[in-house]
Amino acid sequence: MGNQCDNKRNCPCTYDCPRHGKCCACVAYHRDHNEGVPGCFFSKEAEATYDRSIEALAKDHGII
Repeated sequence: MGNQCDNKRNCPCTYDCPRHGKCCACVAYHRDHNEGVPGCFFSKEAEATYDRSIEALAKDHGII
């Protein structure tokens, strides 16, 4: 598998970083640095709040 990350979908996250559009690298980075959920998991409105907590994700998806 190596270091390649070939994402075919547009990245909805508005934060500009070197992993933008590279989902596997982004998810791994957030996981390894304990930085919460990546912005692309949220709706456009919830992503704009920059609250990357699991609680915010659950609220955004109507789970709580």
